[in-house]
Amino acid sequence: MSTNKPLKKSYKIALVVLAVVALVGGYFGLKFYKTYFAPNVTGKEKYLYIKTGYVFEDLVTDMRYKDILNDIGTFWEAAENMNLQGPLKPGRYRLKEGMNNRAFINMLKAGNQEPVKLKFQNIRKIDGLAALLAKNLEPDSTAFIKLFDSAAYVEQYGFNTDNVYTMFIPNTYEMYWNTSPKEFFKKMNAEYVKFWNADRKQKAAALGLDPIKATILASIVDAEALYDKEMPTIAGLYWNRLQKGMLLQADPTVIFANGDFTVKRVTGAMLGADSRYNTYKYVGLPPGPINMPSINAIDAVLNKQDNNYLYMCAKEDFSGYHNFAATVQEHNINAKKYREALNQRNIFR
Repeated sequence: MSTNKPLKKSYKIALVVLAVVALVGGYFGLKFYKTYFAPNVTGKEKYLYIKTGYVFEDLVTDMRYKDILNDIGTFWEAAENMNLQGPLKPGRYRLKEGMNNRAFINMLKAGNQEPVKLKFQNIRKIDGLAALLAKNLEPDSTAFIKLFDSAAYVEQYGFNTDNVYTMFIPNTYEMYWNTSPKEFFKKMNAEYVKFWNADRKQKAAALGLDPIKATILASIVDAEALYDKEMPTIAGLYWNRLQKGMLLQADPTVIFANGDFTVKRVTGAMLGADSRYNTYKYVGLPPGPINMPSINAIDAVLNKQDNNYLYMCAKEDFSGYHNFAATVQEHNINAKKYREALNQRNIFR
């Protein structure tokens, strides 16, 4: 009996020790799980934006304000242990509901951000493009405008501040949210060079145009044509006028020169605008595009229709199509019908 008592006592002590170890182990195991592997991202925000120059404290402040995490404390501990310190990698990071701290921190450390799909087309002026870029990328519109207005910078790429807008080919592009204005410009120039391949350059040269002039003419064609099928006809008409040294007399250029894009009827007062964009006053192409022409409009210029038209006027049925004419006499008849249709609808501006 005396021999068994010490054994029983030792057994009990061992059980207590094991229980304590189990409890301690369980505590630290649970703590470890919560710190690294428990779901922590709330899903209340689709993306996390880390601005250029952000440090860890900035990140925590943003996440706390936007209620991105369930438990900031465990994230902080995991981040310290995983060396998420100093300047962070800027970007737009996709948040997945239930993401754990370990996966989240690894994503930030690796800079695995999700690119932005940036689509632009039918933007009238370059400041409109800058506004769109600022809405989708980190830099503000002023930063983009400042670069586009830098003669010294754009001249490196063969443009001036009037015609630099011809460089931007409307399409959908992927780029990172923290793309700088210069990085954006270089990417767009690469797309421009790719677009203006040997075939397109050859077609432009055959018309006595370079890519810049072809795009400026395309901007007028695009503004005139409601339907793509009319673009080659309109392109042929304006090319004929250029060849003859005639004023282009394109109403969209007058509207652009006046800066009032609400008008539906160009008036005599508008025709007097003293602007190089007023093709009723100045011969030849304007110094820059009056919009961002579509690829279809550019290709319509390069593949213009061979015709003898010199005049065009919107059809009086307001279908969006045009009546074309080779002589001023024919044109005057067409113009009279359209003016009368406007008057009947009380459209005077």
